[in-house]
Formats: sequence, structure tokens, C-alpha cells
Amino acid sequence: MSETIHDPTSPASKNTGNFTPAGHFSVDCVWRNLRDEAERVVTEEPALKPLLDDVVLTRNSLAEALGARLARRLAREDMPRRCMEPLLTGVFTGQPGIVHSAARDLVAMYERDPACFSPLEPVLFFKGFLALTTYRAAHAFWLDDRRWLALYLQSVASESFAVDIHPAARIGCGILLDHATSFVVGETAIIENDVSILHEVTLGGTGKETGDRHPIVRSGVLLGAGSKILGRVEIGTGAKVGAGSVVLTDVPAHTTVAGVPAVVVGEVREANPAIEMNQKLDCRERGGM
Repeated sequence: MSETIHDPTSPASKNTGNFTPAGHFSVDCVWRNLRDEAERVVTEEPALKPLLDDVVLTRNSLAEALGARLARRLAREDMPRRCMEPLLTGVFTGQPGIVHSAARDLVAMYERDPACFSPLEPVLFFKGFLALTTYRAAHAFWLDDRRWLALYLQSVASESFAVDIHPAARIGCGILLDHATSFVVGETAIIENDVSILHEVTLGGTGKETGDRHPIVRSGVLLGAGSKILGRVEIGTGAKVGAGSVVLTDVPAHTTVAGVPAVVVGEVREANPAIEMNQKLDCRERGGM
């Protein structure tokens, strides 16, 4: 199986098996694809050579590339790039699991977003990917009791990407955060693997209570644009939440909910809504939740 991503001209041209040689996900394979694509883009668009040299072509690993890209986006007067980059690169190189999760996110975005024609695009341009990767670094600092630094990264990521993810939240991998603007995740929220989320989604609390007060989103879930999930409610495996819905109670697995407040409107027809990205409501009368 070829590991080279060819110049894509349509969604159908995507080779979505490139990243799983012999059935095993490979960060090294992702990194080789990014380098190959960067070299191709430089020949087509020389104006981007300084950016691609800095972020990809002079780097030795995906960990270094992520550190460089985020440092370019997040650096500011109170923490210039010369301080920001070694901080981020250090956490990425020191914790390979973070890079593995980021690589899985990258592939999820390439495979599920029909507007993404290259795995290099999210690294360079997609604020959903960059915000999520910043969260992963902040979460590592949070777990290491470097909470002030974690909160600082949350703050600058919110300013840079219009995405606000508390560093204590627990987020799996294979996450598609599409468009991402105004995505908010509270402190005790949990998002499992292989979830797809559109813009303006809120995983929030319902008041001043302490403890576990934010939602749990199980694997395979699709959260439509503008949906609000509030309180310690659980969105069951493979469920679908319609755009603009307000969810205040648990959502059964493999069901579609919609409305304000959200009610069950049908059963999910796809095996995995997060992968299929079909935002139709699948309406089959089942009554309320």
C-alpha cells in the first residue's frame, strides 16, 4: 500500500488507508505524508516556503512541527516565541501519547471533512485542529500540577482560535472539530474517541454546583452546529444531536435528538454518525426522552 498522498482534486480521490499500514495507525506515516505534501506545495506556491520550511521541512518529527506551528500562533509579548516553542515542543516530545492523539485528530479531519483535500491543511490553517492540540498540551500541564501555565494556554488559545476548552476536561482522540468557532468545553466534561463536533457547540454546566457538572459524550457521536449540552448528561454511543438543539437530559445510544429542549426524533441509521457526518435528523416517531 502506497504511503504517498497524491495531489487530491476531489473528495473521492482521498486515500484514507494511507495512515494505517498493515492495519496499525502510524504517527511516522502521518509525518512522512506531511513532509511529502509540504515539499509538493513549496514547488506549487513558493510564497509559502518560509512557513513550510519553518513548520515542517526543517523539523525532524511531528512533535517538533506541532511545537513550531503552535508557537507561531500563540506567541505574544508576555510569552514570545523563543519561550513558547521549547515549552510546547518539550511536552510533545516528552509525551508521545499526545502526539499520537493529535495525529489521530489530524487524520479524522482529513478523512471526514470534504473540504479538506490534504492532511497538511489542518496543521497550517484549521483552528479546530490547532485549538485541540493546544488543549492537549494544556491538559498535560494541568495533570502535572502546572495549573497556571495550563490556564495561560487556555486563555491564549481562546484569544487566537475563538475556542475555549478547560485544560481539566478529558478528550479522547480521533476528534473532528469542524470550523470550531465558539466551541466551549467545561472543566469536568468528557469526550470519548471518534467524535465529530461542529461550530458553536457548548458542553456546559447548569449553575454553581461543583463536582462533575459537565456532559459526557460517548464515542461515535455527532454534535450538530450550535447545539448546547448542559449539565452532567450523557450523550450515548453513536447518537446524533441536531443543529441548534438544547440537550438537558441523557440521550440514549444510537438515537437522534433535536429541538429546544431536545427530544428523541428517531433512531440513527448510520453505524457511526461521527464518521458518516450525515446531519439529517433521521425522523422516526418515538416520542420524547
